[in-house]
Amino acid sequence: MSIATLNIPLHVKYIQNLGKSDDELMYHLTAHLRLNAVYWGLAALCVMGHKEALDRGEMIDFVMSCWDDEAGGFGAHPDHDAHLLSTCSAIQILVMQDALDRLDIPRVVNFIASLQQPSGVFAGDSFGEIDTRFLYCAVNSLSLLGQLDKMDVGKAVEYIRHCRNFDGGFGSRIGAESHAAQVFVCVGSLAILDRLDVCDADTLSWWLSERQMDSGGLNGRPQKLEDVCYSFWVLSALSILNKLEYIDSDKLISFILSAQDPEGGGIADRPGDMVDVFHTCFGTAGLSLVGYPGLEDLDPVYCMPAKLIEKMGLRKGWKALERRSG
Repeated sequence: MSIATLNIPLHVKYIQNLGKSDDELMYHLTAHLRLNAVYWGLAALCVMGHKEALDRGEMIDFVMSCWDDEAGGFGAHPDHDAHLLSTCSAIQILVMQDALDRLDIPRVVNFIASLQQPSGVFAGDSFGEIDTRFLYCAVNSLSLLGQLDKMDVGKAVEYIRHCRNFDGGFGSRIGAESHAAQVFVCVGSLAILDRLDVCDADTLSWWLSERQMDSGGLNGRPQKLEDVCYSFWVLSALSILNKLEYIDSDKLISFILSAQDPEGGGIADRPGDMVDVFHTCFGTAGLSLVGYPGLEDLDPVYCMPAKLIEKMGLRKGWKALERRSG
């Protein structure tokens, strides 16, 4: 395999094999991420044009087996407590698989809305940890369900505004350091809520462009190593702000492709490390946004297929780079 080419068939096979590794210790050690991992795998397959590679019925049944009937939300694994992170992944999967009829929408909406705090931010679950990630999960989920009116939008926007730092970036909570992943969740939330005016777009775009390192890869904050997953976190925000040209896309593409496993498939955080489905998802997502040939268009606001989001009438004014010829 040429390292300069995305080996789609090998990555598809890698994702297909993930569910067959339940005899390995790591499979069980990552149970707390299982439902998220199913979403990452499905999203990557959609980007690569192979959504059908995983059995639809089995996937939907697994999602529903993670339902926490007491809370009215989804846990990461059967018999796990409901959490906003896994609930968001469950809703995204059911939307992508056209299976929302399996969902008790009033109950899950009530679960999500109940986690909004007086400050406007959301807790992840009943234990009360707050984070702008959870706010994004709530906004994403309620938007997909057509239920944004069930949250206090004004308070959520004001919380995000107070998370904005002098460098234009956003943190996990008020006063926290700017971080590229938190920038995505805040900018994504503001895009869904039609409140991008809260961003200092010029300063933030400069800060995001400074995340690119000599290797071509992107980091999450100053003085940190480059990591493939920031290919999505940084590019998604720049795409929403219509500033993707701030990144050297050729160098970034080379970095992502160099992190592939040429034998077993999958993409790692950086060249030479172990691959995982998280970085495979966000590596392919980043490649889609910069126009890598042969990939499907990805909506950077929802991290879901662009055609689906447009069909639902939810598309915002983002721009990706033009798809290159193969």
